[in-house]
Amino acid sequence: MFYQFNGYIPVVDPSSFVHPQACVTGNVIIGKDVYIGPGAALRGDWGQIIIEDGCNVQENCTIHMFPGVTVLLKAGAHIGHGAIIHGATIGKNCLVGMNAVIMDNVELGDECIVGALTFIKANEIYEKRSLIVGNPAKKIREVSDEMIGWKTEGTKIYQQLPAEMQSGWAACEPLKEIPADRILHSAIDKSYQPFSSRSDK
Repeated sequence: MFYQFNGYIPVVDPSSFVHPQACVTGNVIIGKDVYIGPGAALRGDWGQIIIEDGCNVQENCTIHMFPGVTVLLKAGAHIGHGAIIHGATIGKNCLVGMNAVIMDNVELGDECIVGALTFIKANEIYEKRSLIVGNPAKKIREVSDEMIGWKTEGTKIYQQLPAEMQSGWAACEPLKEIPADRILHSAIDKSYQPFSSRSDK
């Protein structure tokens, strides 16, 4: 859902996809090929939020700020499920892991990776390609070419997702039975069988 606030109406490039169960309020600008997942809250009420091209903000993320502050996600930033960005700047092609919290006036240089559950306290600045983990956060080493290559490939999938959502996504009612042509997979148990064919039922 989109909401205006004090005369500010969100701006979204037509190539992007904002899930209708996300909440985007006020002074928010979303660039090209951006994915915003369900449950995400982008509150541009007290300041501005800028999401540059190719970013993704996944399910249940929160982006907000103190009054007068701009939150900036630079191109290709990848914000994992449940993360909180409060008044920070996230550099180009960064990865913020699931349920990480990044506080006010933090600046991440380009191509940083922030581990899941990491807490970065206010006013911290990290140079490009920092690998940051922990609570409180600390840089443990530099991001390797291999790591940033893996990150970039993962983000490309999300950059393709908005077009796929626009063409292949629709609300529906669930089926009552598993279709015969639906193959069930298990990454752990290779002998997995559909529950309808188990001998122990």
